[in-house]
Amino acid sequence: MSLPPEKASELKQIIHQQLLKMDVHGRIREVLAETIREELAPEHQQLSTEDLIKALRQRGIIDDVMKELKFVTDVNEKERTSAPKPSTHFVDREPPLLKKTNIDPTRRYLYLQVLGGKAFLEHLQEPEPLPGQICSTFTLCLHFRNQRFRSKPVPCACEPDFQDGFLLEVHKDSLGDGSKMVDATTMLSICDPVHMVLIKTDTFGETTLVASYFLEWRSVLAAENGITNVAVELLGVGTESKVSVGVLNIRLEMYPQLNKALSSEITSTQFTLERQKTAEKERLFLVYAKQWWREYLQIRPTHNTRLVKIFAQDENGVNRPVCSYVRPLRAGRLLDTPRQAARFVSVLGHERAPVIGGGGGKQEQWCTLLAFLCRNKGDCEDHANLLCSLLLGFGLEAFVCVGTKAKGVPHTWVMTCGSDGTITFWESLTGHRYIHRPINPDDPPLVEQPKPLYPYRTIGCIFNHQKFFGNCQPSDAVEVCVFDLHNESKWKPMSEEAIKSVCPPGATPSVPPFPPLCASTIDAAVTSNEIEVQLRILVSEHRKDLGLSTVWDDQLSYLLSPALAAYELERTTGVSAGNEEFQDAVRRAVPDGHTFKGFPIHFVHRNARRAFATCLRSPFCEEIICCRGDQVRLAVRVRVFAYPESACAVWIMFACKYRSVL
Repeated sequence: MSLPPEKASELKQIIHQQLLKMDVHGRIREVLAETIREELAPEHQQLSTEDLIKALRQRGIIDDVMKELKFVTDVNEKERTSAPKPSTHFVDREPPLLKKTNIDPTRRYLYLQVLGGKAFLEHLQEPEPLPGQICSTFTLCLHFRNQRFRSKPVPCACEPDFQDGFLLEVHKDSLGDGSKMVDATTMLSICDPVHMVLIKTDTFGETTLVASYFLEWRSVLAAENGITNVAVELLGVGTESKVSVGVLNIRLEMYPQLNKALSSEITSTQFTLERQKTAEKERLFLVYAKQWWREYLQIRPTHNTRLVKIFAQDENGVNRPVCSYVRPLRAGRLLDTPRQAARFVSVLGHERAPVIGGGGGKQEQWCTLLAFLCRNKGDCEDHANLLCSLLLGFGLEAFVCVGTKAKGVPHTWVMTCGSDGTITFWESLTGHRYIHRPINPDDPPLVEQPKPLYPYRTIGCIFNHQKFFGNCQPSDAVEVCVFDLHNESKWKPMSEEAIKSVCPPGATPSVPPFPPLCASTIDAAVTSNEIEVQLRILVSEHRKDLGLSTVWDDQLSYLLSPALAAYELERTTGVSAGNEEFQDAVRRAVPDGHTFKGFPIHFVHRNARRAFATCLRSPFCEEIICCRGDQVRLAVRVRVFAYPESACAVWIMFACKYRSVL
């Protein structure tokens, strides 16, 4: 590789500065003197260059220099060559782009370094991965005051090698103080914690929530030199919320340094006051909730069996009011419409909280938003809370509904109340919308009643960030339910003041703030191509095992694209478009006397092998993939639609055309 003269001189200058910084020349002189003194026999007064380099390598000086020299590429420079295979034993699926951070000298920053982990005993017997072997990885996700960070993935081990630093900006929210340097006293009043979520990704790309921790960072304000080291013990989630999963070594540093550190008595007094204030607010709300529940039960004894949920446990086993899981969330420019928001939430994976042992009981776990987004999957409650928050952000009057589906299975979904009184149900797991038209049980038998299309059976309560209503109508069946929320004989409300005391804004510090949504890091075109190539290989191998040859028709494959785009558009907007053009193109591409068959399928993961196995379970798809006949031509098209948080909708269409032989 040849460099222009100015680049070569610049590179030499950088290397020279690095060598000076590390005092490499001084260390070489020491090694030289030591080598001459100890290792050379008196009869050999000659010292060759090879001897010196060998001595430097033995003492690790050359390795130290190479570690310190970091070559950072320009993030705007496009790679023109194919990406090299990873030299490490794990695959970083989302390599971070290195770029310079602009530091405003008039702002105060918290530099948080994660300097390794220890005592992750579950991975004590983890074998050392071989070079080139993909292994399970840990990723640490952080959120602090509307800023989100993600560590580089590190291989799972008893002592995972986390070596990451995050620069968190600390400043007042109010516009007036935005340009002032924040002092220690002001920072002491900022009670937002650093929310840390540890995610494990296995070799198949499946994610698991390992731990969720709220770091109290303000102890650094009392550190003498503005630096403090903390050993953070991470506890498990759900049923394991009292079990330690490991320890992270964290170093906190204020930048620029404080002129004067606070005394430890001041910080500890502040923390104690905050804890007391929070505990008192939560105690008063609990007293009110008990009184409200007693009154609710006195209306009708059968209310005891209704699904009226006032508190729910988060991933750490902490009981929190359900209203605190919802608040208006604006997606910036990442989502344009409420229906697009519903589509985004539906492509996040659905997974029930894991239960140890049998019994078939449902383990309840409502996740904080950061834990849900970082894991990219959760239960129906997590989906409903996020969708309700996004719809509130779009200015709709939205509520989370708690009730049951068929066979009495507990379920949550979202409801919006139109200004004209229209009630719309939104299923957060599918993105489907249903207009609710109640059946009037007092109507004469001949009056035709609307047939409900939604899967919901009963409804116990509805809530959002400001309101909570318990259903006190004679029947809790959804089909006869009237959503006149101002009528207290149908819906018993909770005091909005009581809800406001424990829910944001102005809530207790125990309620974590909502993180902003992140743009997708997936390149939809590249990912579509990768999955398509893998599927072609899998189909060819499968047909080869059956003794069949495979001929691909690239033009027919391309013609399938409009259909996949139309399917996604229909899922998002409910409007079907472009079908006529697709059918016309296929008719023109398939000659007379030939038969065309197509099979579209939808996934929310990007694993080609898993998708292919699922497709083969469908007799229609299997018929296409294993097609026999004269002049058989196969086609496959993949289209990935990227959404925020690297969620994606993957549409695959298999097709074939062949001469019909009767």
